[in-house]
Amino acid sequence: MQYFKLKFENKTPQKLGRFLLRNGFSKRALTNSQHNGGMILVNHHRRYTSYLLHPGDEVIFILGEEKKNQWLKPSTNQLNIVFEQHDYLVVNKEAGVLSIPSRYEDNDAVVNRLIYYFQKNGQKDLKPHVITRLDRDTSGLVLVGKNAVAHARFSEMGKDCFIKKYHAIVHGNFSKEQETGTIDAPIGKLDAGVKRGIVANGQRSITKYRVLEQVNGASLVELQLLTGRTHQIRVHMQYLGHPLYGDPLYGIKDNFKRQALNCFYLKFDDPFSELKQEITISEPVDMKCLWQSLISNKL
Repeated sequence: MQYFKLKFENKTPQKLGRFLLRNGFSKRALTNSQHNGGMILVNHHRRYTSYLLHPGDEVIFILGEEKKNQWLKPSTNQLNIVFEQHDYLVVNKEAGVLSIPSRYEDNDAVVNRLIYYFQKNGQKDLKPHVITRLDRDTSGLVLVGKNAVAHARFSEMGKDCFIKKYHAIVHGNFSKEQETGTIDAPIGKLDAGVKRGIVANGQRSITKYRVLEQVNGASLVELQLLTGRTHQIRVHMQYLGHPLYGDPLYGIKDNFKRQALNCFYLKFDDPFSELKQEITISEPVDMKCLWQSLISNKL
């Protein structure tokens, strides 16, 4: 059973429930602790959320068992964990794998693989909560909470507290004046399907980019999302006239099997330790091979 220890240091007494809510414990987590095997202790005595805390009180929050989706099955397929802490971890997701199960595919997302990982390590009380998801065919870093408390604390931080950087291989070359820039163009749905585009009444969408290298007819670009819209990088690169390799939905049919996009960098403040976490990974093999082929003019 997972637990969290806190110290009440306010000079003015405060109700236990209010104190916990202000420290990143959601209402659902409070209810769960009271009805599903958890409890809240103050100075080693069980208390309820109406209890009045005083300066110096020690609070121990024991998280009850989270309700799990009984239909989700664990997957034994490979899982590449690149960073792990007590309450969260970061996975290097391969292309072709969903971050979370869908109604049509519920047997081999990152979540399914983590369910198996937790079970294998004797941590059946843990439940994965995906915090920064990626499209199926985008590879790279995905942050996942191990419990509802982690999910609530990360969610309270807001998306602007996460720095996510991507590498993309795109069609065409940039002029000298275009090699760095910021795209500020609203994105919205084009029809009832999944496709997005630049539309006047869309949500504000901002992407920073810089060109790292260019070869004949192709460019390697680093991008940073300042907002998090669906397909944002793919739409913004198409808007510039440089669609991604492997992305026929927004560009040109070519021989690459998926969109050439990888989230290689993730930076955030740990809401438990308040330390800054900075994680970087290398490019996946398929994107390295694509770039080498382009350098060699094989594609």
